[in-house]
Amino acid sequence: MSVDSAHASVVVCNPQGLHLRPAYLLAGAAERFQSRVELIKDGERVDAKSILSIVGLNATEGTSLQIDARGPDAEAAVGTLVELFRSGFPEATGDSAPSASAR
Repeated sequence: MSVDSAHASVVVCNPQGLHLRPAYLLAGAAERFQSRVELIKDGERVDAKSILSIVGLNATEGTSLQIDARGPDAEAAVGTLVELFRSGFPEATGDSAPSASAR
């Protein structure tokens, strides 16, 4: 039995880097796939399905990362994450935090 794999290189283009909002979007996108998906920065590999692991990379604007996926839907997983990086995480660029009702 062979394991499918896919890889890509991306650059963080967000001025504030991979802070909580883009990490949330990345982890949510990766979670939709069966494949094991990892982000790699300077040899450090982290689970792309973990928001805290992504934030822990401390990836600032201009940081080069590799995306590595292994599993039955590896190509689709990598393609989805690459598109998030290319788009600049559009849902994560707002300056306002989600509002909460005070009661």
